[in-house]
Amino acid sequence: MYDDLKGKTVVVTGSSKGLGAAMARRFGAEGMNVVANYRSDEEGARETVRAIEDAGGAAAAVQADVSKGECVDALFDAAMFSFGGVDIWVNNAGIEVASPSDRKSIEEWQRVIDVNLTGVFAGCRRAIDHFLDRKMPGVIINLSSVHEIIPWPHFADYAASKAGVGMLTKTLALEYADRGIRVNAIAPGAMNTPINAEKFADLEARAATERLIPMGYVGAPEDVAAAAAWLASDQASYVTGTTLFVDGGMTLYPGFQFGQG
Repeated sequence: MYDDLKGKTVVVTGSSKGLGAAMARRFGAEGMNVVANYRSDEEGARETVRAIEDAGGAAAAVQADVSKGECVDALFDAAMFSFGGVDIWVNNAGIEVASPSDRKSIEEWQRVIDVNLTGVFAGCRRAIDHFLDRKMPGVIINLSSVHEIIPWPHFADYAASKAGVGMLTKTLALEYADRGIRVNAIAPGAMNTPINAEKFADLEARAATERLIPMGYVGAPEDVAAAAAWLASDQASYVTGTTLFVDGGMTLYPGFQFGQG
């Protein structure tokens, strides 16, 4: 637990389930005010809020499509109305769509880029403007992916968007470091989340994935939530412009682990 987080306000986009819900709940457990954003899964976001409130925390569910700048502005305004300020902004919302690159429509490509990259920029932009206006240190955490550096056939738009998130994170960190604003990213590997539930229900498919992970097992959303809490806290006050890979070693060229390279 990080005492310095208590009483601060955090916005987490895409909080209805999976990594976003886990991070929102962890921030609530840290004593923070949590704004749990959702696009369409209102019940999931409200379940996240209930879990935080049942544990004694404060939270609000707010609808917004982060791919639209005006919706991100409205999300920020809702956070201000609910809790009077924003100290930490977590850009978690993202989508993925599988299709061969030669058959991927421009519309499909653009939708993924709009949510995964433009949406992240819109959140960063609004949070930074607030931090500068109040002359306060602030923290931004962007959710990237191991596919920031690992190519992913049939997911060219997703991989490109996450590579963009990595460089956006570094650029903004450099641009605003002298104002006390820290910008970092978390790159999860394979995780036990709802989006992977059907795949990992197939034991052979799960085993195939685990063979790509040097630590030998799939991660939990709470692993990412723990990393986010640390990055948000003063314990990480000298950390900016980095991507923290929470992947069990997936990005370490696992084929070389036992001399197979």
